Parts: sequence; C-alpha cells; structure tokens
Amino acid sequence: MIRLGVIADDFTGATDIASFMVNAGWKVVLFNGVPGEAFSSEGVDAIVIALKSRSIAVEDAVSQSLAASNWLKAQGCQRQLFKYCSTFDSTAQGNIGPVTDALMKNLRAEMTLICPAVPDNGRTIVHGHLFVKGELLNESGMQHHPVTPMTESSLKKLMEAQSAGLCGNITLDTVKNHPDQIQTQLAALQQSQARYVIFDVLDNADLLTMARATAAFPLVTGAAGLGWAIAAVDTQQQSGTRRTMTIDTAGYSVVLSGSCSSMTRQQVDFYQQRASSLALDVEKILHDTAYLPVVAEWVRQHADDALAPLVYATQPPQLIALIQEKYGAALVSEKIERFFAALAQTLSQQGFNKFIVAGGETSGAVTQGLNIRGMVIGDAVAPGVPWTQVLDEKKWVILKSGNFGNSDFFLKAQESFHE
Repeated sequence: MIRLGVIADDFTGATDIASFMVNAGWKVVLFNGVPGEAFSSEGVDAIVIALKSRSIAVEDAVSQSLAASNWLKAQGCQRQLFKYCSTFDSTAQGNIGPVTDALMKNLRAEMTLICPAVPDNGRTIVHGHLFVKGELLNESGMQHHPVTPMTESSLKKLMEAQSAGLCGNITLDTVKNHPDQIQTQLAALQQSQARYVIFDVLDNADLLTMARATAAFPLVTGAAGLGWAIAAVDTQQQSGTRRTMTIDTAGYSVVLSGSCSSMTRQQVDFYQQRASSLALDVEKILHDTAYLPVVAEWVRQHADDALAPLVYATQPPQLIALIQEKYGAALVSEKIERFFAALAQTLSQQGFNKFIVAGGETSGAVTQGLNIRGMVIGDAVAPGVPWTQVLDEKKWVILKSGNFGNSDFFLKAQESFHE
C-alpha cells in the first residue's frame, strides 16, 4: 500500500523530498510529470510526482496539481503531501495558496499543515516566522530572488495573502513542552475557522512531534523535512539507511548552473578556481542561434579534464536586474531554460552521462532535455540532494535547488564516481 503521494512544484524539490524519505527507510519512486498510465506500486511506500508549477500561471499550477492528485488517488493513494520550497518561494498571488486550497477541496481536507521547516538545511520556524540559517527569510538573500522575491518572513501573512483562509500557530513551547495539548489546540483553531496550521520547528524532534500530531490530515504541505518525519514515524526510526547506488566511471560529466541564489554563486566561485568554466552570454542566448553548438563544443573539448567542466548562467542580482530590465524577466528566464535543455540533450548524444545541475528551473529544463520520466533515488551528496539514476538507462543526474549544499558541492558530487 502506498503510504504517501507527493506532489512537488519543481524537480529539485521532488528529488529533495524523495531523498529524505529514502533516508528514513522508505522505498520511493519519482516520476517527472503525471504518468500517462497506471503504476504497479507493490513494495513502494511513496510516489513523488515532479511538476514544474512553481512560477507558472495560477490556473495552470492548480490544474496540473489536481491532475497529479487524481492520478495518485487512482493508484490507491488517499493521503497526499504538496511539496514546495523550504524558502516558501511564491508571489502574493501564489502558487502555494491556490494549489493548497484546490488540493484541500479535492481531498476533502478541513485543515492542513504549512511546514517549510528543514532543520538539516537551516530552515526553522519560530513564532510562525521562517528562518534561513538563523536569518529571517526576508533578510536571508531571498529578498533578491529574480522570480519570487521573498520580502516577508511571517508564514501566516504569506499564506493568508494568497489563499482563502486563516492560519493558526502551534507555538514552540507547546511543541516541545506540552505535546499532549496539541490536539486540543488544533480543535480550537479549527473551531475559530483556521484552515491552515503552522507548527514552530527548531529541530528534527519537533518535526516528529508535528508529524504524529497531524497523521490524520488527508493533506499536508511543506518541504523535505516533513516528508522525512512522516516516513520516520511510519518506520519507527529517526535515522535512515541509505541505499547504495553505483555510478559508472565511464562516460563524461558536466556541471550546469542556472541558479542565481547566494549559495550557488559561492559554489560557482569556488569551483571555477579549480576547473574549466564558461559563463554564458545571455545576449547570444537571446539572439544567436549558432551559440548552442559553440558552447557544446567547448564542453566537449574539456570532457577529459580531471574535473567536470562548468557552464553557468549564475550572476549577481545587480546584473540579473539589468538584463531583465532590458528584455523582460519572463523572456530571459524562458530562453535560458530552453538553452540548458537543448545543451543537455546535445551533450547526452555526445557521450555525457553524468549531469550535475544547480537551480530548480534549470533542473526542470535539463530533465526535459534528457527526456527523463522516472528515476531511482540514490545517496545524498548534501541533505536533500541525492544522485539519481534515470530509469532503465546508464545515466545519472544530480539536481540541486539553488540554496542547498556547501561551497564545495560540485566537487563533492564528483567524489561519488571518481576513482
């Protein structure tokens, strides 16, 4: 029996939560998009469906999420988790709020959980405010995000601005010192017309307390920490056993970075001092159709380097703003994504079989370019960032959300297959 169906709003988020659940002891299958046919789920604890719905039009995000929810129900999965970024990436209009409301209606949920906390990655919640490594969300660098700038840290304010209901809060004191009072407080919040509840979370023990308290919710929403807690409670263990994946040393590897987060900029800076790197020319991406083969040839020339060559569109916020002002943010983002998709496809045809990718939108583009429909989840290089093997292929991909990993992430990823 499938214990949980996960609907993720981007591909890195999907691999993130799948990795956490695997490490808690579950068997997890991940699909890129809603499958077109039924799935034999024998022995599978959770199914994760990766969408690309974080930054698209609200109505499209809702439609895609409902399609995923209905497919999961058809496989016998009645309990579901809507997975979004641990920095609650959204605008004042959505898409987290509208998708949550639609899924609640679809699953007949009277109340749901809002939990982007991932203590392993420094995402904590205190008094309903989201912190990133000790900094308030709106002071963590996420206020400069080019697509979903986060200028508020109160999850209550963020959620209520884009949804159809009120938020309640279970405080840290209750979570840590009075867990026996949680059910009474949940009932009181529901009586006061609250549709969403936020638990304060400082550590993994708090996540487990929260998971037990909301075990009867047909729908929960949040980040990878929530998936880990649900799986850990189910398997009655708080530390997982990783599954070993062998990555073939034959073939070539490449690093593709489109994220402009502060951590990815650090990772690019660190790596380009040690390996061959190429900064993409956005003007040529927009106007020069002959640019793709030039970049692909550059990568191929460095295929035998000791370290994988790096191709990046990662830039400081000031430069991004200038480019977006000139051409429009939507156009620039779309063209860069299409470029990465085509580049990955071209490189795959030239013998590259290991792709290290940074950025949620970039990861989605690369999976499309490689025509990835499903994958097996392997060992994590950083919390929530596993190597994955494409189903039925000798091809491996690691997909990193922008803010995840340490400065040496691109190096550490290659330790998994370097002799």
